Amino acid sequence: MATKVQHNTIHWFRKGLRFHDNPSLLHALCTSGHVYPVYVVDQNWMKDHDIRYGANWWRFTIQCLEDLDTRLRKYGLRLFVVRGNAEDFFKEHFGKWKITQLTHDVDTEPFHRIRDEAVRKIATDMGVEVVTHVAHTLYDIDRTVERNGGTPPLTYRKFLKVYNEMGKPPKEKETATAEHFTNCIVPAEALQDVKFDMITLEELGMKCDHPAKFVGGETEALKRLEKTLQDKDWILKFEKPKTSPNSLLPSTTVLSPYLTLGCLSARLFYHELDKMYSKAKNHSQPPVSLHGQLIWREFFYTAAAHTPNFTQMAGNRVCLQIPWNTNSEHLARWRNAETGFPWIDAAMTQLRKEGWIHHLARHAVACFLTRGDLWISWEEGMKVFEELLLDADWSLNAGNWMWLSASAFFHQYFRVYSPVVFGKKTDPKGTFIRHYLPVLKNLPKEYIYEPWKAPRNVQEKAGCIVGKDYPRPMVDHKEASQRNLEIMREVRKEQKETASVTLGYGK
Repeated sequence: MATKVQHNTIHWFRKGLRFHDNPSLLHALCTSGHVYPVYVVDQNWMKDHDIRYGANWWRFTIQCLEDLDTRLRKYGLRLFVVRGNAEDFFKEHFGKWKITQLTHDVDTEPFHRIRDEAVRKIATDMGVEVVTHVAHTLYDIDRTVERNGGTPPLTYRKFLKVYNEMGKPPKEKETATAEHFTNCIVPAEALQDVKFDMITLEELGMKCDHPAKFVGGETEALKRLEKTLQDKDWILKFEKPKTSPNSLLPSTTVLSPYLTLGCLSARLFYHELDKMYSKAKNHSQPPVSLHGQLIWREFFYTAAAHTPNFTQMAGNRVCLQIPWNTNSEHLARWRNAETGFPWIDAAMTQLRKEGWIHHLARHAVACFLTRGDLWISWEEGMKVFEELLLDADWSLNAGNWMWLSASAFFHQYFRVYSPVVFGKKTDPKGTFIRHYLPVLKNLPKEYIYEPWKAPRNVQEKAGCIVGKDYPRPMVDHKEASQRNLEIMREVRKEQKETASVTLGYGK
């Protein structure tokens, strides 16, 4: 370990809520006598940037922060949870704590870059050195864009070409241990300052109505990773489209919330998988393999950071300009699991309660809201997902919603998920529906996906009268999907140039 330079350092935790593979934290520990670990909660800033995380996300995040704080306190430090404006805090505490160095990870979202630049200017003006490292993504995405000639690769195939040219991502950095924390202290006065104590849901004006199914934090993330890696055969054969969207126990890793908040390093996960792949004669390949999922993540981070207006239709050069309907009643019924289609409603109920649903369930509910049935803008669905998902991610959320609505990236717009047939493939008895929609639990399996077709006496026996205890279907799927298909076909004819941008032919 390098000889310490006796800096007074603030390490600004944002997404990298972990000790492993955290190069900016390591730098702080190896160059400082005093280290102040800080996390900023600025609800006004979030409102200004239209960031709308809900109670489940905040509970998960607070659990991550609590885990981090517990680990820091073992080494005589603590997490300082700041309420309010980041720039105001740094202006005051660079001086108050005699800070000479600020360390943090690189974030890629435009609003984070603007804030980081403002904080960097404050630091420069006050003589504070700023040290940053890339750790949330596999690569430095700006270098990826440079490698592609100055523009982001906007198809997965083109991205894979650049990815293969760059070689494997950098290896994860060592984990911060007791040795790194040696002689790093926080003055007693700051250590005991209650105004920086842990934030609570009550303080945020929020309440969770359901128990947490997934617990946040690096400790839990590493346990989940270890458990995943134990099943070598499953990893080698993993193909995401072949996993089940409606099993009661998740059929995928559910590592996405931990990757999103940086409790788990994407690079660590990548290289642990790579060790297994390198020793196997055969294994699944991108885009469907687990490596493929990490590359999809990188693809959308890169596209989002270098595409203006990425989270909206207007002014977004990759996105088709589609005349979506505005229907607040239909949007509310979709959000509140009241569509009258049990498979859709069960998935939306799971999302609201647990903050997570399988990616194919996301496909189904997104298609239903947009091009499949309701013809409501993907932007509205994106906002609901951002509020309800534990793994809500600015870049991935927008990218996936454009994909699922066939507004960009995905061009087989004629492939529409049936809100009836699709769920039956993996759950013909409707076990998933019965669990999340208990009002339907006594219906015979032949009616569980289409309760409106059950004779009256069957409904009465099941204790569920359609139109009273459970809503009737809000649309005729066959008619709605056919009508929407015709509109989409015309839109694509009129906007061939825009569609070509993510087909690989646009400039």
